[in-house]
Amino acid sequence: MRICIVAEGCYPYVVGGVSGWIDSLIKSFPQHEFVILAIIANREWSGRFKYQLPENVSEVHEVYLLDDDWYRGLGQKRKSGRHTATGASVYETLKSLLLHETVDWTNLFGMFRDDDISLNDLLMGEDFMHAATDVYRLRYQGIPFSDYLWTMRSIMLPLFNTLKCKLPEADLYHCVATGYAGVLGAMAKSSFGCKLLISEHGLYTREREEELIKATWVQNAYKVIWIDQFKKMADVSYSYADMVTSLYEHARELQIEGGCPADKTLVTPNGIDQNRLADIPGKDPDDEFVNVGAVLRVTPIKDVKTLINAFYIAKRREPRLKLWIMGPMDEDPDYTQECQDLVESLAVQDVVFTGRIDVRQYLGKMDMTILTSLSEGQPLTVLESYAARKPAICTDVGNCRGLLYGEDDDFGEAGILCHIMNTAEIATAMVDLARDPEKRERMAQAGYERLMRKYKLSDMKETYQRIYRGFSDELGLPWPEEDGGGDSQVAAGPKTPDEGRDGERQDQEPATQETEKGRG
Repeated sequence: MRICIVAEGCYPYVVGGVSGWIDSLIKSFPQHEFVILAIIANREWSGRFKYQLPENVSEVHEVYLLDDDWYRGLGQKRKSGRHTATGASVYETLKSLLLHETVDWTNLFGMFRDDDISLNDLLMGEDFMHAATDVYRLRYQGIPFSDYLWTMRSIMLPLFNTLKCKLPEADLYHCVATGYAGVLGAMAKSSFGCKLLISEHGLYTREREEELIKATWVQNAYKVIWIDQFKKMADVSYSYADMVTSLYEHARELQIEGGCPADKTLVTPNGIDQNRLADIPGKDPDDEFVNVGAVLRVTPIKDVKTLINAFYIAKRREPRLKLWIMGPMDEDPDYTQECQDLVESLAVQDVVFTGRIDVRQYLGKMDMTILTSLSEGQPLTVLESYAARKPAICTDVGNCRGLLYGEDDDFGEAGILCHIMNTAEIATAMVDLARDPEKRERMAQAGYERLMRKYKLSDMKETYQRIYRGFSDELGLPWPEEDGGGDSQVAAGPKTPDEGRDGERQDQEPATQETEKGRG
């Protein structure tokens, strides 16, 4: 079976939980050919892989949300290439998209199947102008028309760039979100008649809504229009999907609330290879510190500043504490610098930024782990903490409550849950665990038992094997054994070590094969 993984802004360009999950999934099915359809911001990201791709990845295709056709064409008539088709059908299709009542996705997909469509001609053309004008009169007369028109063009540009992609054909499209990835999956199903699986780690629409509500770059009058755009993309994703998975039950309930038919939904928990962390180096007997490990990407979504402020408070109450911030620091250099400046301005001692590391060399030396994120799905770093027999402190986001306190077991608490951005609570949690080694040991055991019951990589593989095989049977395709998949052409990134989940780096032989890429 040929499986196309569609991912936005993560694999194989960024290390993190979702990227690590994708890498593990592909490696779990070496007998199948995988194609990567990667949605990235622009061509500056092209080929900048952080992973050595598995041998069963045969192609990498890139889609650029911001590409040069629009900017190159602004203010001038394109001299070559087919002009966008005109007529009532184009106008009605664009109007349905702008109104978001009953979007004519079938016709919209058809408009973009022609590879030579000009986005400049489309966005600056009469059909778009007439559709935008009519929708403005119906709904948005309270804002200046020129602002509205250019906002709509800006909102539609990344969607149209996505639809302009030349899709690789596959038996199954597996999209790791709704959003632009889900739209491509829906378009592929419309074009090829393939199966469509959507696996949501976080709820894309809700995450974008939260970001927009907090955003300062967009005025309040236009936030609703942007949020509405992401809801449209969720609608088409759920509508075309054959199955939609989530990591935990409450997320499934939110999917249904968001319009996904309940009979399409399935809970598929994350899983990690607990054996990788079975015999890791332990804490030095002479180490007098109580070590707190934060395995994360240094980015705003992880709220590292709250972590540092909470540690400052905790350190004053318990001087033995030491904070290890372990993970990539290059995704948002400005934020990383702000975090380091905060440490300096507070004059707080014993804060270590390690950069990207192999968690196996550090996790065993920690006394506890901590995650102060503003948003999560079902964080793999918490599961890795359990595999290393360490308790965890987490903010109450995503499925952290279920991981710490259990959902269907009686193992007990495996850590301490805190409110988002509550420095006092987080500080108290660190002090509490630092002063009570018996509690740490008890919680660590509960976490390990919870992991072994439900969150092993073998459990996840078994779940997706049932899903993949079900699709394979429906398509009438053979299901090869695991040793039958070693002949696919290898697509690999530049000569860099294999880098896994947040903070994780495995030093292996660098990739040497060329990457086969499609066009976005």
